[in-house]
Amino acid sequence: MLALVAALLLIHGARTAELLWFALLLAAALVVTVSPPGHRVAQLGRAAEVLIVALAASTTDSADFLVFLPVPVIGAMLAGWPRFAAGYLALAAVVLAAGGAVEGNLDDRGYLGACLQWLVLAGTAAFQAGLLQRVLLARRTDETPQPYVEATRLLTQLRSVARQLPGATLDPGGLAEHLLDEVRAMVPSSRGAVLSGSGGGRLVVLAQAGVERLDWETALDTESSVADAWATQQPVVSSRSQARSVPPSRDISSMVVPLVAGVRTVGLIILESDSAGAYPPPVLARVTGLTGAAALRLEAALLFDEVRSLATTEERQRLAREIHDGVAQELVMVGYGIDNAVAALPDATAAKEELRILRAEVTRVITELRLSLFELRSEVDRYGGLTAAIADYARTVGASAGLRVHLSLDETTARLPAAVEAELLRIAQEAITNARKHAGAENLWVTCAVDPPFAQVEISDDGSGIGENRPDGRYGLAIMAERAERIRGRLEITPRVPNGTTVAVVLGTAPRAR
Repeated sequence: MLALVAALLLIHGARTAELLWFALLLAAALVVTVSPPGHRVAQLGRAAEVLIVALAASTTDSADFLVFLPVPVIGAMLAGWPRFAAGYLALAAVVLAAGGAVEGNLDDRGYLGACLQWLVLAGTAAFQAGLLQRVLLARRTDETPQPYVEATRLLTQLRSVARQLPGATLDPGGLAEHLLDEVRAMVPSSRGAVLSGSGGGRLVVLAQAGVERLDWETALDTESSVADAWATQQPVVSSRSQARSVPPSRDISSMVVPLVAGVRTVGLIILESDSAGAYPPPVLARVTGLTGAAALRLEAALLFDEVRSLATTEERQRLAREIHDGVAQELVMVGYGIDNAVAALPDATAAKEELRILRAEVTRVITELRLSLFELRSEVDRYGGLTAAIADYARTVGASAGLRVHLSLDETTARLPAAVEAELLRIAQEAITNARKHAGAENLWVTCAVDPPFAQVEISDDGSGIGENRPDGRYGLAIMAERAERIRGRLEITPRVPNGTTVAVVLGTAPRAR
């Protein structure tokens, strides 16, 4: 803008007075440029620019100086000084009016028009500059940091709520059992279940009640009331059972009520009665009246479970990477160094024997690390199931430790919740590790029976048993007990006849008879 003012002055033939005002304007602009942003000197410099422009325009009878008037006003607005910007405009108007009165220019329409024109342009430009700045700042704030800020806020709230609530209120299984008991106390039923989504087009059984255990329909790609209720988010009443193991000839009434939180279906309640017409519209209305609050509670518990599971998985993977890239590689290099030392000492018998012993110990530690890495990275596959993950781990550990592994696996097509499967896998891993490291066993028997919500995992060995003075084994048992309690399971540790130990974790009641 200074260059434009100078060009206009030169075009019109600058006089000495105009050059003097231009020099003063240049000095004021330089003061503003070198001053720290937001400093009082910068604010006074802007005011000096306005004063010089207004005085120059009114005393030299040259409107060329008014071209520079928007600069200090816009600069004040961009610096976050809207009140100063308004003050600068008011100062310019007062000085232009006073200078025009002294010089007798108030009767000149050209002078008044030029002053009014540049005052309006300066004010409008400053307003647009401030508006544009706010839009750009809001857009920049909404880009990358915003999701993290929102995630931090929500996780902080979740942590606070989780600390205030009783333990069972964020457990999906406990909430499902409580909901099922509440509904069955309200309406007649012979059996019932609560199912939730697990991905892969299938549902998992969170809880069920009744005289016998049933193989509930959990697929969402079949023609069933379960699939219809899940897809339409509307209750479905039928005269057919929603369990594959119930004979179709019996008189049955079934009711499937979706648990909808907002626009998302988080689960289903299934109730069945061994009589026809047991669920008329009034009964259905009473049940659906409970589903709103229950769906919100269940969704919160499932989300909390998922967040905890993701955090645990990521931490295990991080530890595995650190061990693999750090300690494991260094130990391998130590082993290579010992091998080189042994080769360089053909005559030193004693030193050679000591190095052989040290090499064997390093090999053992490397083997332990590799097994630990495998344990950290082992997860229940989304399609393979819990028994496949336990069997894979048992075979790998058995092959590495020279154990004969005997497997007995029985798993239905229904799945347990992902968090429950993860805890059962960790318990099995700890029991297998104890048998390998501490028991000195030769055989390992792994028995898995999964019929959701029931599950039983049993690990037996023919080793030396659990000694009273072995703190490492006791620590492992404490970890398994904590995991079992977390999923409301029962941990049973008994001696095996004639020798060894049996570790079993049981979830739910005994499976149905086959």
